[in-house]
Formats: sequence, C-alpha cells, structure tokens
Amino acid sequence: MCLAVPAKVLEVMGEEARVEVSGNVTRISIILTPGLRRGDYVLLHAGYALEKIDVKEAEETLKLLEEVYESAAK
Repeated sequence: MCLAVPAKVLEVMGEEARVEVSGNVTRISIILTPGLRRGDYVLLHAGYALEKIDVKEAEETLKLLEEVYESAAK
C-alpha cells in the first residue's frame, strides 16, 4: 500500500521545494507539479510532489491522519 500525505510548500527552488509535513521540513522534487508557489499544498510520496491540492482538502486529510496516529498510540 502506498500513502501520499499533504505537504505545505515553504520555498520553491527550481525543480525542488522545501515542504513541511507535521512539523518536519524536507526537500522534495516538484518536477511533476510545475507552477507551485509558497503556501500551496501538494500530495507528497517518496520525495515527489504528485499533485497540487486545495487547502481545505489538505487540512481535512492532515486532521484525519492525526486522529489515526493518536488512536494507534493508545
């Protein structure tokens, strides 16, 4: 099973970007998603931004993931 998670774009640098996921900042490839800007959200999988998603979808997904993590920790 593969899982792509929402990531917020902090900085765009050519074909790469710095993104934040759950407090962690990492550098990813955005070669598949040209035209991204700071503040956009993307679905991130294996170091690649697969597609741009809207803020509402990203926030809802992050909330659900947080609930799953909390439930698993019990």
